[in-house]
Amino acid sequence: MLPWKRLLGPLAALLLTAAVAVVPAAGAAQAATAPSSGLNDYSCKPSAAHPRPVVLVHGTFANSADNWLALVPYLENRDYCVFSFDYGQLSGVPLFYGLGPIDKSAEQLKTFVDKVLTATGAAETDLVGHSQGGLMPRYYLKFLGGAAKVNALVGIAPDNHGTTLSGITNLLPYFPGIQDLLTTNTPALADQVVGSPFLTKLNAGGDTVPGVKYTVLATKYDEVVTPYQSQFLSGSGVHNVLLQDLCPLDLSEHAAIGLFDRIAFHEVANALDPTHATPTTCASALT
Repeated sequence: MLPWKRLLGPLAALLLTAAVAVVPAAGAAQAATAPSSGLNDYSCKPSAAHPRPVVLVHGTFANSADNWLALVPYLENRDYCVFSFDYGQLSGVPLFYGLGPIDKSAEQLKTFVDKVLTATGAAETDLVGHSQGGLMPRYYLKFLGGAAKVNALVGIAPDNHGTTLSGITNLLPYFPGIQDLLTTNTPALADQVVGSPFLTKLNAGGDTVPGVKYTVLATKYDEVVTPYQSQFLSGSGVHNVLLQDLCPLDLSEHAAIGLFDRIAFHEVANALDPTHATPTTCASALT
């Protein structure tokens, strides 16, 4: 058996590679422009039909542009005021966000939501997050007063109860020092490992808080947040959705469900406006 020090580097690299794989390459991120001119339009006033601005929360290693290239125009075409922001940046790491301690990122979300509500004059917002972006807002809701300012949280492939990365993280206790390595260099990854102190605190006493509607969209082909059932929440006001129950032909994995899956987007629209929700089917990919 190889000494643990020789395995430490490859194992850490494997964890990082699995996370990086869920977002576009750095070159693509550099080339990306804002999804549309309507994103972060602080003069936008929510309509009577959609009275709450929508704040999009990107995932680990992503940013506010690349994660939402498709969803922003989808929502804007449906008359929503749409906002997004970058959070969790580490010093010296450009382009990639969502790497800092998740509780600190939640404080950044709090500041951004206040900014959006002040600009739009709305009393509440709706949050839509992909991966860590569906998990992190729960800290804001539970510990930072967010429940009073948020009507609904829609999590797209969120790691609500952590991930094993298909069992890889179960190896961490056998390699002394690797947990410290992850915590020091990429705190958000350490926070998302099953059984982390962050997740223990977040999920103690229940998954939800009163007054907020929760929707979780998952795919059984998720290779990052594993097992996919760990994404689902328990509690009042929760709607858990497995995309393959709506369309068995949907083959989206962790990245695709948030980047361009219009079946998932249709369910996002239903969650944001349940009064006018329509059935989600395979045909929703064409709407």
